[in-house]
Amino acid sequence: MTVRPVAIALAAALALPAARADAPAAPAGKGRVAVVTCGHAIDTAAGKLLGETTVIVEDGVIREVRPGAVDLKAMGDQAQAAGKSFEAHVLPSSTCLPGLIDAHTHLTDETSPTGYSDQFRWNIADYAVRSTVYARRTLMAGFTTVRNVGDQQNDSVALRNAINAGVLPGPRIFTAGVPIGSTGGHADPTDGYRSDLAGNPGPKDGIINSPQDAWKAVRQHYKDGDDLIKIMPSGGVLDESASADNPQMTLEEIKAVVAAAHDYGFTVAAHAHGAEAIRRAVLGGVDSIEHGTFMNEADMKLMKEHGTWYVPTIIAGKYVEQMAAIHGYYPDQVAAKARQVGPIIQATAGKAYRAGVKIAFGTDAAVYPHGQNAKEFKYMVDAGMPPMYVLQAATTHDAELLHQAKRLGQLAPGFVGDVVAVPGNPLEDITVMQKVGFVMKDGVVYKDGGKPVL
Repeated sequence: MTVRPVAIALAAALALPAARADAPAAPAGKGRVAVVTCGHAIDTAAGKLLGETTVIVEDGVIREVRPGAVDLKAMGDQAQAAGKSFEAHVLPSSTCLPGLIDAHTHLTDETSPTGYSDQFRWNIADYAVRSTVYARRTLMAGFTTVRNVGDQQNDSVALRNAINAGVLPGPRIFTAGVPIGSTGGHADPTDGYRSDLAGNPGPKDGIINSPQDAWKAVRQHYKDGDDLIKIMPSGGVLDESASADNPQMTLEEIKAVVAAAHDYGFTVAAHAHGAEAIRRAVLGGVDSIEHGTFMNEADMKLMKEHGTWYVPTIIAGKYVEQMAAIHGYYPDQVAAKARQVGPIIQATAGKAYRAGVKIAFGTDAAVYPHGQNAKEFKYMVDAGMPPMYVLQAATTHDAELLHQAKRLGQLAPGFVGDVVAVPGNPLEDITVMQKVGFVMKDGVVYKDGGKPVL
């Protein structure tokens, strides 16, 4: 491939203003025609494996998808005549897919045995600088779009804007900013602090204790430039409180958050481990349940009735269980919860799939090291989901969850120029999804031949 046009395109993008994730992407691929030919391709909409396929991307958008190879010289001449640069990538042993989507990430943080003390030493700038590394790792793993469902001080908004402006490489981000929850709940950032440091976080910090607070918190998120809302109606594993699954928001509070969010065009993701918290969240009208560890049959039935998405995050459960066995990695109270929750999520995901609950792909990246997102595919298959279904979960399903089904998740004309390639056939061996060798986002190549380009 030719690296120079990529650098020129990125340099041009640096002059663009920051943009929300739901605004048109920065035209990094403008003035360029790129052709990618793979031995096979996945039609995620139809759920079919195709033979040799050529994807033609122009100005960062897929212009055409053709069966077989194309005359590269003729296409190059056409591009030159139109005053555009041209590049071709022929990957005969690879399978092409649309750019992958992870619907549950935290790009501004990452697991560490010192994480609970780092928060008293690091400034928000420390987290922000590290987030640029995590974002790049995620992109190189083939995930060209993510839903970021929780940060500390809206630092993911700055990360999103920098990526959109072409300042640094990373996935397309839809961010929830700080999560919304109750005093002392999983969203309360001061859990475990001594009293003179804990203070009394309020709606501006995402902490609510009434329907009125809920409206104020959502409006603050709108003011802050977030893309969606994340709520914490149940306990969680990694906070320093006692319970991983007790309900922590009332039905009235959840309904208020959802009503306000939908007024402002936001979707609502609900972190919920416990069955009662899941029930309340679904009745409250949330768009997705995250984790769902102790989901029961009644919850599954309710989710089907309401069309609620389920994002299992199996890899996170497995990782916290593993780390809980290392003395001192987590505080004792956190380790106890990790041992409780970790072994259950995968089985719950399998039951939910068999019950017909809609499943979207998400991993809880940051709970485990960033860049390992694709391990989730194998865990989902091991839970009983067919390989094609889990590939659709990370493409068409996630695109629908994000309300981006007309521009993300497919290799089709008019969709964004996001193309990834893996060696071999993921329908025969799903672990090849952990070996992404080619990554294109918005018509710009970031990884080729298994090596980063930018």
